Amino acid sequence: MELYSINEKLQELDKQALIDLKDIFKEIDENEFKNTEKVLKAFQDCSIDTSCFYEVCGYGNSDYGRDKLEELYSKLFQAEDAIVRPQIMSGTHALYVSLSGLLKYGDTMLSITGLPYDTLQSIIGITGNSNNSLIKCGILYEQIDLINDTFDTNKIIERVKQGGIKLIEIQKSTGYSMRKSLGVKEIKNIIAEIRKIDKEVIIMVDNCYGEFVEEFEPISVGADVMISSLMKNLGAGIATSGGYVVGKKEYIHYIAERLTAPTLGKEEGANFNQLITYYKGLFFAPSVVASALKTQIYASYMLEKLGYIASPKWNEKRCDIIERITFNDKDKLIKFCQGIQKGGPIESNITPMPSPMAGYDRNIIMAGATFTPGATIELSCDGPVAEPFTAYMQGGLTFPFGRLGILIALNNMIGE
Repeated sequence: MELYSINEKLQELDKQALIDLKDIFKEIDENEFKNTEKVLKAFQDCSIDTSCFYEVCGYGNSDYGRDKLEELYSKLFQAEDAIVRPQIMSGTHALYVSLSGLLKYGDTMLSITGLPYDTLQSIIGITGNSNNSLIKCGILYEQIDLINDTFDTNKIIERVKQGGIKLIEIQKSTGYSMRKSLGVKEIKNIIAEIRKIDKEVIIMVDNCYGEFVEEFEPISVGADVMISSLMKNLGAGIATSGGYVVGKKEYIHYIAERLTAPTLGKEEGANFNQLITYYKGLFFAPSVVASALKTQIYASYMLEKLGYIASPKWNEKRCDIIERITFNDKDKLIKFCQGIQKGGPIESNITPMPSPMAGYDRNIIMAGATFTPGATIELSCDGPVAEPFTAYMQGGLTFPFGRLGILIALNNMIGE
């Protein structure tokens, strides 16, 4: 830390953090090894070779590398099929394509994790006035709120027994809410309860920020469809765009037809020389996710010792790579986010300010001194500039950088 003027209190706290977090970091290393083993075996079982990296343009018919990549995702996540494409621009886009591919006029969608993330609210039509929202297209929406940060099992069972639900949506991560993220075990248990009553309803999990944090994924414990962005965990900071959906073959077909066109489905969609970044990203993902987890646990420890409210606490079980920090102070929220920007490798000279952003109904401050704009597997921090002035931080490509980035952000907030 010789090159940065980090105050002495933070330096002393940093030393103690590395001692106190040693055992937790060891557990993360063990999980990283298990997930790396699964990824390596999937690569080998799918016989991935260098011809999988060849660029294909135009329509993308007979794109061997793309098809092998989707086979690899299916194998790794124990799913019937997958679609992994640069044409999917974000997690939000993956969710919209999936929901609009699976739901038709008059169908009912039920969220059992309460109000969804801000951009999904716009997709559904809870907020905003888009003529292309699900509600404007005749799809019915219902929700059941969480109770004590977990599923309200009794209400869910009661509603499922009434029938008439086409799709149940589960959001694993928090979004801009104050709840905790949900674990795979919790998701497995609620799926089992639903299946006792209705074996046909589609169960879809938004798995953004969740991959490789735990030993298993929602798709392997009963979900029909699982969705996320490649600018998050599975892209590992290497993929520069894209998203994925894995699940039952029938549902992937409907989603693919919505992404391209009816009858075209998965047959078209060129890779535009992105494939090697997708393969590399997936291979490195267990290690990068481990680094992101260490970064957020370290941040939680430092913030708690400085008197701030951080969730999850540094010694709590984690289900994603997000850390929520409640400042109860507008200036501290802004200064901390500005510090994250200041401590990054790209555009560290830029000072982010609260501003309107597409898909949100309030001003957002968003810090991300990242190689890929919007990549939240890289150390980044954002939040709505409104009470209780909470920041949502995620990512960290390497722990040494994540540690430095947090120290610089804290230094910016509390002063040298």
